[in-house]
Amino acid sequence: MTFSIMLIMFIPIGIIVDVSEKVNKILENKVPFPKVAAYYLDFIIYFANLLFPIFLFLSIIWFTSKLANNTEIVAILSSGISFQRFLRPYIVGATIVSIFALLMGFFLVPKASEGFNNFRYMYLKGNGRNQMRETSDVYRQISDTEFIYASNFNQEAKTGYNFVYEKFDKERMLYKITASSIVWNANDSTYTLMNFNKRTVGELNDKIETEINKSMKFNFDLEDLTPVVYIAETLNLTELNKFIEKEKKRGSANINTYLVVKYRKYSVPISAFILTIIAVAVSSMKRRGGMGVNLAIGIALAFSYVFLDKIFGTVAEKSSFSPLIGVWIPNIVYGILAFYLLRNAKR
Repeated sequence: MTFSIMLIMFIPIGIIVDVSEKVNKILENKVPFPKVAAYYLDFIIYFANLLFPIFLFLSIIWFTSKLANNTEIVAILSSGISFQRFLRPYIVGATIVSIFALLMGFFLVPKASEGFNNFRYMYLKGNGRNQMRETSDVYRQISDTEFIYASNFNQEAKTGYNFVYEKFDKERMLYKITASSIVWNANDSTYTLMNFNKRTVGELNDKIETEINKSMKFNFDLEDLTPVVYIAETLNLTELNKFIEKEKKRGSANINTYLVVKYRKYSVPISAFILTIIAVAVSSMKRRGGMGVNLAIGIALAFSYVFLDKIFGTVAEKSSFSPLIGVWIPNIVYGILAFYLLRNAKR
């Protein structure tokens, strides 16, 4: 109940703060009201899922601190009930919330994330439509034997520049195609290559073909070459696994970012258990400063967890550091802290 009330209290506050920051942009871009309403529905789901372990943590501290201040925990333990038995309802509650969050993260949150991010990039960011995709130095392995490169892609014009296509047979190059630009033709699903040049590698001599422009079909489309930067957040678990496998084969430079999103789907619900144990251990002791001291300690621990999670998540995305380890380090560190605090609380 306390957890639900805390969500109901803080979500409207978050909406009010967000509206105050973005109302000028919304009015400036003349965004229709239905789109704004849909954005804030997605906003609620997106941030409720993102912050639910923190809300659960703070609600447990609030509730348990009230019990401790009223000396009810002392009475419960003095009656012969063990600390493990006292902890059991908290674990059951954390399990229910975690299962709900896990299902949300797999199926509901991706859809909300798509709407939330689309709105932000379309209406709220100054150059958002161009920032939605990574369009510079695009390099992809589109199959086991095919590689492409473009220095830049203009998504609106469906045009790539300084295009290179290479075809291999194992480690031997069969031919290489270059063009100053490549344009997608939606009518017949072909590409037009300007200043076409094809070099076929022979055993003794190479064959060179050139044309001013040439229409060709390739085994790729521009949407696959330049996916939106937040694409992984918008896919359910099955789609995300398939997408990651496809991007691995293509040699995507953003594979760590996609893996961080995947591993967080599992780590966030587990953090609920860890933070639940920490919250009970911290707030079950009656302190001289009362509930305020417990809340201060709890808030400090909660924000330090968020800080640690952001730091290692960013390191995993931007470096060769293992995404799996980066995502789970906060849970490991706070899991050790939870074990230590629980032992002291039992005493």
